[in-house]
Amino acid sequence: MAIITPSKTQPAYDVIIVGSGAGGGQAAYTLTLAGMKCVMLEAGRNYEPARETPMFQRPDQAPLRGLTTPEKPFGFYDSTIDGGWEVPGEPYTQASDKREEQFHWWRPRMLGGRTNHWGRISLRNGPYDFKPRSRDGLGFDWPIAYEDVDPYYTRVEQLIGVFGTNSGMENTPDSPEGVLMPPPKGRIAELLAQKFGRKMGVPFMPIHRAVLTRQQDWQGLPAKLHPDNPRAQRIVQEAMRARAACFWATDCGRGCSIGANYQSTTVHLPPALATGDLDILPNAHAREVLVNAEGKAVGVLYIDKATGKEMRVLGRAVILAASSGETVRILLNSNGGKGVANSSGLVGKYIMDTVGTSVAGQIPQLEDCPPHNEDGAGGAHFYAPWWGYKDQAAGQLDFPRGYHIETGGSRRMPSGANPVPEDFTRGLYGTRLKEAARRYYGSFVSYSCRGEMIPNEGSFCELDPALKDKWGIPVLRWHWKWSEHELRQVAHARKTFIELIQSMGGSMRSPESNNPLEYIEAGGKIIHEVGGAIMGADPKHSVCNQWNQTWDVKNLFLCDGSSFASNADKNPTLTIMALAWRAGDHLVEQAKKGNL
Repeated sequence: MAIITPSKTQPAYDVIIVGSGAGGGQAAYTLTLAGMKCVMLEAGRNYEPARETPMFQRPDQAPLRGLTTPEKPFGFYDSTIDGGWEVPGEPYTQASDKREEQFHWWRPRMLGGRTNHWGRISLRNGPYDFKPRSRDGLGFDWPIAYEDVDPYYTRVEQLIGVFGTNSGMENTPDSPEGVLMPPPKGRIAELLAQKFGRKMGVPFMPIHRAVLTRQQDWQGLPAKLHPDNPRAQRIVQEAMRARAACFWATDCGRGCSIGANYQSTTVHLPPALATGDLDILPNAHAREVLVNAEGKAVGVLYIDKATGKEMRVLGRAVILAASSGETVRILLNSNGGKGVANSSGLVGKYIMDTVGTSVAGQIPQLEDCPPHNEDGAGGAHFYAPWWGYKDQAAGQLDFPRGYHIETGGSRRMPSGANPVPEDFTRGLYGTRLKEAARRYYGSFVSYSCRGEMIPNEGSFCELDPALKDKWGIPVLRWHWKWSEHELRQVAHARKTFIELIQSMGGSMRSPESNNPLEYIEAGGKIIHEVGGAIMGADPKHSVCNQWNQTWDVKNLFLCDGSSFASNADKNPTLTIMALAWRAGDHLVEQAKKGNL
């Protein structure tokens, strides 16, 4: 079993997995190592990081010196080979023409999905994050608690490799001793933020990111991950041995040819394929879940993009892990457009994204630094977890949930754009231009809010009543709304960032504004959409149960972010993987009992 074409599929599989990113990759890993035969449908083409990652090319060696284009919105060297904000032949629509009511949908079309391009920030949800309604009366509680997910967080961290330190901070869970890898040193701008943030009570510290800072313990970890499965241990040992520690060669957004960072394509899929129990169908665009007269899922109808023909694959169970929006679209288009798993009427409802805003500044203290290399691990080394729980409990803040701070700055490899803003070099040429560039390069910083959005009834997606994609499948229409909770949150963040920059003696580089709607990032722009098929304890008020299993179709599981009942300020990918592993274990157990 391997990467195949539609003509090579088996008559039936144990499990059909739609999507190959964090959730789909983890599901394939868990199930195949348990001996289940799976097929994975991926809407994009095959992608091989070891062969296709431009690890050592400089920006000046790329077209337009690596700058962004509509086809490459994150730059020429970004690992997203197909897809993005716009996908040819696969449109989506907006219910409103107001900027603040629109949702921007990022869709990669490639094996590994979004795991090839992401910040690799791997934060655990805390106890508060699973029971938010019980704390402040807003949103929804999950039907599970932190203790239910804790052991799976540990397993995922051990499998993918996460660096960082334990903080001991409120609602910022620590990992067991020895699980986290040593973090890289802070860059100059990050150390400066730590120094001045401490005076403001803002705790900058090493972040948790899925990048190997040393080779994994390939001899010991597999036995911990699969204690009663010698076959799985042997396979995982070989997969871990194949990964090397990061040597700071390139930005993680390019992917990683040596497997130092986490991508589904280098961590989850190789051991799953090595079992011989996984077939992968690239260019297979899932259209709908096939359900029989008894209400059980029996297969998936998909479009073979190579021929444009409708095809089907059959299985005893189905896992949708196509991203929240795409999973919702598949559910709504199923059963001849009548939908499946939607007796609650909540499929598509309560879509959430991470709340974002950023402020940039120029810091005179960072001028004229000696030439040095601060490329580092391809992303932030430091961040600040939310520190305001006590202030909120005391009624001193006007918003209920928190945000963490991500940092930018320091001297990294310049892109094709001018590394110094033009107002600092305008009118200069020759020696004076070079002197100004050396003086100011590396003196610019930025701080970004990544906060919790509370689900609301105005943020959802539905099938567009008229428009279809190139294959005749109805597309999604998006509705979006920010509440006062999010607007007050970004106002607090902006005020904090300005105060931090000014405390350093710096000046703000972002436009002034008193209107949060002008500086809050648009919905979807953080690329963290979750929800749309939320889990709960009651089938009347949720789509999934505590195992990511749909109430209406017992052998249909949702293993991406669609089942999230809330969207904490922690980036969602680690939680997606932990829940997918947990759901996979449950599926295996139920299959052994004959309940599928």
